[in-house]
Amino acid sequence: MAAPMAAGTDPRALSWYEATARQRVAALADPGTFHEFLPPTERRMSPHLPLFDLPRAFDDGIVVGRARLDGKPVLVAAQEGRFMGGAFGEVHGAKLIGLLRAARDLRPAAVLILFDTGGVRLQEANAGETAIAEAMRAIAELRAAGVPVIGLIGGRAGAYGGGGLIAGACSRLAVSEGGRISVSGPEVIETNQGAEEFDSRDRALVWRTMGGKHRRLIGGADAFAADTVAAFRAAALDLIGRAPAFDLATLEAEQARLEARIARFGDCRDATEIWARMGVNDPDAVPAMTTASFDETVARVAEAHHDAR
Repeated sequence: MAAPMAAGTDPRALSWYEATARQRVAALADPGTFHEFLPPTERRMSPHLPLFDLPRAFDDGIVVGRARLDGKPVLVAAQEGRFMGGAFGEVHGAKLIGLLRAARDLRPAAVLILFDTGGVRLQEANAGETAIAEAMRAIAELRAAGVPVIGLIGGRAGAYGGGGLIAGACSRLAVSEGGRISVSGPEVIETNQGAEEFDSRDRALVWRTMGGKHRRLIGGADAFAADTVAAFRAAALDLIGRAPAFDLATLEAEQARLEARIARFGDCRDATEIWARMGVNDPDAVPAMTTASFDETVARVAEAHHDAR
């Protein structure tokens, strides 16, 4: 659990990375507007984890409900990275899918997904993988209906595995320096390709390759936020207002940008090589840049404004 805040402290000054899922939701939404669906008192827990002698959570590691953001009605899902790495299981996935399907009828101003997940639980792999596919389909249906789905990524677990796939299906993404986005995690890549290809113990390499700054520079994320709830709130409001259309033209443009990215950077061995080709004056300085300095760099890089995941 994150440490409680001192009396009088602005909850929106809370570190997004350090906060729990419930703290993020409570501070992100307009005060007093969040109403949780299937709260812990409902005891909707995984039926599978006891078979493996693993502890369960009363909310199965995800908080879902409705709220208001700057007066706008929104639906919110927040994953708890402290419980099994925020991994998808049967109940966890069903709660997210149920929220997305409810949005088809409620037509909120947006759906916000606060990612904090390492992917799918091995103990519930079939149910988890099914949930990933159904969530992506539900997001596509929502976007086609004109409801933006905004992903916020800055938690300890990042958005890995199926979480990375769902993030790629969102209308827009905001990421912080602590956030990471990838389908395959560092250990998975090393196990399959060897440490010579990717050394998972090289944390600087991991962040350069999968971290928020790299994702923002190449256009895999649409906003870079400081590590506060206030910064993510501001980013969410901005992204809701400029969500792209979801039509054939958008999809073809995204595909063209992905192809161009591979053609331009496919032979690069490190993110610093990519940043240099983008025209970043001092690529080695990017990891240590402040948010303000990084924002200035982003403004000068054309690729950062491509919404291709």
